[in-house]
Amino acid sequence: MTFHGRSLIGFAHGSIDTTSFQAMNPATGSALDGTFYTASSDDIDRAASLAKAAFATFSTTTPSERAAFLRAVADELEAARPDIVARMPLETALPEGRANGELGRTIGQMRMFADLVEEGSWVDARLETAMPDRAPVPKPDLRYMRIALGPVAVFGASNFPLAFSVAGGDTASAFAAGCPVVAVSHYAHPGVSEIVGSAIQRAVKTCNLPEGTFSMLQGTGQDVGIPLVDHPAIKAVGFTGSRFGGLAIAQRAAARNEPIPVYAEMSSINPIVVRAHALSNRSDALVAGLAGSVSLGVGQFCTNPGLVLLPAGADAESFISRFASAMDASKGGTALHAGIAQAYGEATRNRDEHALVETIASEDGGQVNQLNPWVFRTTAQALLADESLSGEAFGPSTTIVTYADDAELLDILGSLEGQLTMTIQADDADHPMDTAIVRAMQARCGRLIVNGFPTGVEVCSAMVHGGPFPSTTDARSTSVGTAAIERFSRPFCFQDLPQSLLPPAVQDGNPLGIWRLVDGERTRS
Repeated sequence: MTFHGRSLIGFAHGSIDTTSFQAMNPATGSALDGTFYTASSDDIDRAASLAKAAFATFSTTTPSERAAFLRAVADELEAARPDIVARMPLETALPEGRANGELGRTIGQMRMFADLVEEGSWVDARLETAMPDRAPVPKPDLRYMRIALGPVAVFGASNFPLAFSVAGGDTASAFAAGCPVVAVSHYAHPGVSEIVGSAIQRAVKTCNLPEGTFSMLQGTGQDVGIPLVDHPAIKAVGFTGSRFGGLAIAQRAAARNEPIPVYAEMSSINPIVVRAHALSNRSDALVAGLAGSVSLGVGQFCTNPGLVLLPAGADAESFISRFASAMDASKGGTALHAGIAQAYGEATRNRDEHALVETIASEDGGQVNQLNPWVFRTTAQALLADESLSGEAFGPSTTIVTYADDAELLDILGSLEGQLTMTIQADDADHPMDTAIVRAMQARCGRLIVNGFPTGVEVCSAMVHGGPFPSTTDARSTSVGTAAIERFSRPFCFQDLPQSLLPPAVQDGNPLGIWRLVDGERTRS
């Protein structure tokens, strides 16, 4: 497999007169084939300027044209499957099965948004008929719909090289809204990104869209991403990654002469609350389910359960002992890249050395970039006194805390930061669950799970993958599911415009046949 290693600037390639780098195999620590070149300042400016120029045309494409483009991207990704599946394990240490599965999800997201655009009701069309004779003030003709926001910068994620990267959910939802995309490839998998970016580039050409509809920049977030966020042509940002990176981008975007929204998914420990009867009746299943969830994907999921809250007592002690044994028996694995391994090592070392924490399962490393399971336990009082004990350790690690009663549980829940998910394990005898507990959990997360485990995110219209800070920078949004399109669109109102100037979505007669709110009535007429 041969790589040119250059950024994709519209239909052209970026500069090679810049810093070069190579992808590293995290399992061996050795460099992989291919030399890649960091995008130059001219590359960044041209990509953003092309996106700005493309916006006027791309944002006004018809639903059928935009859907055809999204499906063309999906088809090009499918055609590139052999190359993607061959390269991804080398750059990430993820198995071939994961590469195939994640590619399927990525393709499915593109087709899901194609269906959404074609169906059309996402524009939330609302029409209010004029009443010129109304006294004392005439009522104008008002037509409301959502329209595209502008060019979007999308940052590739390290833990999902496909589904949250160059052609991931942020890109799919931005395209669906009518926004050109300038993607920043994650430096750890530039080869996969080049393959995927080239597939999108081919789809843009096939659909005869402006070349600025898509560009992809190679390099780090600091060298390339921050200057891109600064560019006045960019109107929004999608990001999945560390709290440090997300906050740096959000602060930079807020400091612009024209501040722009940043939709950053950052830090989450996804607490699991276990109730007494569930712990007593389903302890074996809970041990197995929790061990599987903590260790899944070597713990490198944003929904990895990093905190487990158990009712104190003999059942809890038995559970903790058996869970520690299960985790001791589980296998670690290779980090996606050296940065993750370093951060995980520091986080687990700090927890292990904490005076109020007991380490109940651990395994020394030994291999390059190795992530091994760690399980800690502490008290509710310690957790409440030291917020660092509820910090994220991105990898196969979790901390168990026992609570004395519901009052103490509520204190813990109230002390936690915002989360992507929270889970409650409860049996019939635990019901009715204390409403205060459910409300406390709801206030702290974007998705509440009952009798399940947080790893695994269904890609569908009802999914919310977001939550209060710091799980995301904007709890009003989701990065998974069809509602993700709302991030890259904005409400707009046409007042007293002639029919010939109105978009089809808000014209009389409903030429698109979509659901609309007309004078307060939901109708397709």
